[in-house]
Formats: sequence, structure tokens, C-alpha cells
Amino acid sequence: MRRSRVELAGIESPLIEAGPPDAAEAPDAAEAVVFVHGNPGSSTDWTALVEASGEFGRALALDMPGFGKAAVPRDFHCDVGGYAAFLGDALGRLGVERAHLVLHDFGGPFGLVWGLQHPDRWASVTLINVGVMPGYRWHTMARRWRTPVVGELTQAWIPRAAWRRAMANSNPKGLPAEFVEKMYDDYDRTTRRTVLKLYRATPDPGRTAEQVGEAIAALNKPALVIWGAKDPFVGVQFAERQREFFDVRDLVILPDSGHWPFQDDPQAVERALLRFLQTQLRAAARG
Repeated sequence: MRRSRVELAGIESPLIEAGPPDAAEAPDAAEAVVFVHGNPGSSTDWTALVEASGEFGRALALDMPGFGKAAVPRDFHCDVGGYAAFLGDALGRLGVERAHLVLHDFGGPFGLVWGLQHPDRWASVTLINVGVMPGYRWHTMARRWRTPVVGELTQAWIPRAAWRRAMANSNPKGLPAEFVEKMYDDYDRTTRRTVLKLYRATPDPGRTAEQVGEAIAALNKPALVIWGAKDPFVGVQFAERQREFFDVRDLVILPDSGHWPFQDDPQAVERALLRFLQTQLRAAARG
């Protein structure tokens, strides 16, 4: 594991990497597994999986602007397009020419839009409780965030004890205590303001799914789908539907997991992910 920072357009973002060094020193490093977190989240959501993936290829994760320890400039566009552009700029700076995306939560829209814009550089995708979701409706908290004044009041004061209760109630299998505490520590005022801007700038995913899904389906990218069946935010009914939009090589439903299956069932997620990525990277090596 290597920890550093990448600076782009005045944004300094923490970066974690494993595997070969940058592409300037190792040609194989031009192809990388790229982990993209959601809300709330940061690069450290992925520490164990970045390290495991680094055993057979380059793997990396970074904080998106306004999340984790990455600041967000006043002129940054806190919308899906803005984050997709930031991701693309970061990959360019890091010498990543082809990316195997691993996406969770809002990392899904960020990564998928980047992939649509750069189809030749998009090698494969792993979807964790996210994807193309026709008919999806915002969950209760998202609707609050999208509502002026109500969202600001919701974000104004979040006691640590209330955060712990909310995580326990929405994740029946339970999340590691250190992960819950890390998320709370990262969910500072900057991130809370960023969340309001992001949700208010994002069109209803259920309504945009048809147009986006058609464009994604045309690319027929290889995919692994992993879904915690007890996710209260994004229902498991969307897992099987990813076959309509991707070349799904494996679909893993974890019946007792919630929205963060890579945290509440890490071994199952790691097994499925490494099996898929090893196959994809071997195929890439054969050309």
C-alpha cells in the first residue's frame, strides 16, 4: 500500500495505491483497477480491497472533491458531470489509460458517466449496490436533502450517537464500528454542504435511466454485480436488471447484507471481486 496525494485544479485529494508503481515506471500500470466511493465515503472505504487487488495489478482509490479529506473549491461543479470530469483528470494525471471501475453508491453515476465519455479507456465495471435503475425513486433521506431548508436543517446537527443508531437501523447485519466512526468523522460541514449541492443537481435517476441505459447497453461492457439484499436505499430488485445494460459475468446477491456489503461481508465481496478482476486482467494481457 502506498499513500500520497494528487493535486488537480486546486483540489488536493488523498490517494491510496497498491500494485505496480505509476505508468512511467511500469508499462503494466497503465491499466488499473479504480475504486470510486459514494456518499458518505472516501478512498479509505476501499483500503482492504485496494490492497488485495494490488496483488495482481495496479489498484487505486482517491477522495472525491468535498468528501473525505479532499476540499471542494467554490467554482467546482458539484454534479455528476463535474465529478466524472474530476475522475477523468485524475486518471490522466496518474497515467491510467484503461480502467476497471469498481463503483458504489454515487460512485456509480460518477464512474458510468466517465465511462460513457471514454469508452475506449473503460475496460470493465463492478457495480456494488448501484447501476442503471429504471423506475428508481429517491429514498427518504435523499428527498429531504433535495428539499430547500429541510435539507439544511437535516444537516445542521448530527450527533454521533444518532449517526450510530441510523447506521445500525439501516444495516441489519451490522457494520464494523471503526467504519461507522470513520464515516462520521469524514461527514463534516463541508461534506454535508457538498451532499446538498450534489443531490439537488442530480436529475431523478429513474427518469434518466432509459437514455443512459441505452448508451451503456450499446457498449456491452463486462460487469460483476454485487448487491446487499437488505439495502434500504437501493432495492435488490435492480440487481438482476443490470443484465439489460451490461455483459454481466457474475451476479452475487448477499441476502443478509445492506448498503455496504464490502464492509458487512468483506470476504464474500473480496472473493467475487478478485475472481472477476483476475479474469479481466488476464484477458487484457492476452490482448
